[in-house]
Amino acid sequence: MASADIAWAIVRNNSAFLLKKRNVNQAFSTEAGNLRNINSKRYNGLVNPKTVSIEVGPNNKGFTLVTKKAKKVNKPSQSLARTNMKAGPRRSLHKMKNVLVKNRYRKDLTKAALIRASAICRSQKPLPKMKGAKTAKKE
Repeated sequence: MASADIAWAIVRNNSAFLLKKRNVNQAFSTEAGNLRNINSKRYNGLVNPKTVSIEVGPNNKGFTLVTKKAKKVNKPSQSLARTNMKAGPRRSLHKMKNVLVKNRYRKDLTKAALIRASAICRSQKPLPKMKGAKTAKKE
């Protein structure tokens, strides 16, 4: 595979995943491995040899940490490592941070990965029960 700089020069303005909108300065990107969905070399999941992405876990429980293996970049079917984290939000986020830090993965993606994972965990919480006058109207 070509170096990340050459690949970025090619993909920067021409990509199937690129989203440009009128009156919006920032271009967005929808490829897998892009944590912030921003079209930049730092977050791009196609050109970087090491990427991190967070997906919803199986059966909508927890989340899945997906990392790209740098040594398997030329073998797409073997290049991704998936780890399910469903031990509860606080413990899972702590485990995910330890995995990224202790394996010396990519420091610049750790905070963005934590933000994405905590948003997924927040979305999986059940809605609070309605109290008071609102419940009386519904019944």
